[in-house]
Amino acid sequence: MKAVETSFSVRYAETDQMGIVYHANYYVWFEVGRTEFFKSIDLPYWEIEKQGLYLPVLESFCKYRHSARFGDTVIVKTRVKDVRPTRLKLTYEVFRKQDGVLLAEGYTEHTFINKDGKPLNIKKSHPRVWEVLEKLTVTKFSSTP
Repeated sequence: MKAVETSFSVRYAETDQMGIVYHANYYVWFEVGRTEFFKSIDLPYWEIEKQGLYLPVLESFCKYRHSARFGDTVIVKTRVKDVRPTRLKLTYEVFRKQDGVLLAEGYTEHTFINKDGKPLNIKKSHPRVWEVLEKLTVTKFSSTP
C-alpha cells in the first residue's frame, strides 16, 4: 500500500534549547500520522470509537537518523505493516520536506479493545474495519507456519 502522507511545520515548542526537536515529539508526530491515516481510509478515530472500538498502544519504537529543527517542514508517511484479528502494527517514516532526508522511522503496535477494556477480535466484531485494514496490509498474516 502507498503510504498516507501528512505534512506540517515544526513548532518552536517542539524543540529544545539547541533548536532541535525533542525526541518524544516524534511519537506525537506518529500519532498525527496515524490519525490522518485513519481519516484517509474513511475510518476516522472518532467513528471507530463510536462503534466501541479502541486501539491502545502495546509497543512503540523510533530510530532517530537526523535532527529536525524549528521551521522545518516534515512529512510523516504512515503504512499498515501487519493486521491480525486482535492487533495492528503501523510503520512511520519522518522526512524533512526541504531536502527529503529521512529523520526517523518507527512503528506502533496496537490491540483492539472495547470500551470496557476487553480484547476484541475485529474480524468478528467489526468486519468492515477488518476488511479495510486487511486490504492495506504490507505483510499478510497467515495462521499456518
